[in-house]
Amino acid sequence: MNDPMATPLGGGALVGPGSQPTDFDGGKLDYMVMPDGMAIFSAANVPEADVAQAVPQGVAAGDAILAALTRVVDGAGPQQVDLTHLDAANLAFIDQLLGEGEVSVIFGTDIQAQESVLAGVWRVRESDAAGRRRRDYVDCGPFPTGVVERAFDGARGGAILPETARPNIFNAPPLIAEINEHIPLMGPLMGQPGGPGHVINLSLLPHTEEDLAFLDEALGRGGLVILSRGYGNCRIRSTGTRGCWWTQYFNSQDTLILNSIEICPIPQVALAAAEDLVDSVERLGEIMEIYR
Repeated sequence: MNDPMATPLGGGALVGPGSQPTDFDGGKLDYMVMPDGMAIFSAANVPEADVAQAVPQGVAAGDAILAALTRVVDGAGPQQVDLTHLDAANLAFIDQLLGEGEVSVIFGTDIQAQESVLAGVWRVRESDAAGRRRRDYVDCGPFPTGVVERAFDGARGGAILPETARPNIFNAPPLIAEINEHIPLMGPLMGQPGGPGHVINLSLLPHTEEDLAFLDEALGRGGLVILSRGYGNCRIRSTGTRGCWWTQYFNSQDTLILNSIEICPIPQVALAAAEDLVDSVERLGEIMEIYR
């Protein structure tokens, strides 16, 4: 896996000057630039068979990933393949075999994940406080399960109205009530990733900058950031409220074109679809035949 996956991503505010499209009252705002650390899609450059002879553990790991992915497609649930034991040469073989796909995930400073060119095959790296590699593995499934399980650790059970009165607050309080109404309807957070959720499209609602800052404070900030290039540039951040995500879409000029709050286990745009997982099994099976 290339080092860009380990590069810290620029934050970029969800609210405040420069984060929103043209205001509903005609005011013109600048637009937020996408984080520079976003991974760029690159096709896998499959290693040649003679090269693979020198990295038998890497080939064995490739077979293990194929077996794990097959189990996922057969309904066994998410699977992990540990790579921590591999030396640099064997790990480089896996990195080259999988390539880098369209979705990147950063959770705090200790977990980074990159979807491979095979949808549903995720390279995950966990580091300690000093930045040293603690775990290195492949997660097979719609989204890295370990990241999801930790995304809302310690999160609030609902949005909390700030106590201090604010000027220019109009639509934020009823939106907070709407959010809190739908959180209990979501069901178990880990139940059905990609299942039905509730979306509040802020881009279609009249609001002020103060409204957005009020919402941001009420929801709190989470530590998980997802960057996806599958449908244009999409930036998703978990909030400090369980099951609530702040999602922003940008066009090719990095102009914010859609700003929304989603109440769901995981936003659909970040997930590998079931049919894509089936396709990944077929593709990886064809690749691994090279090394039989």
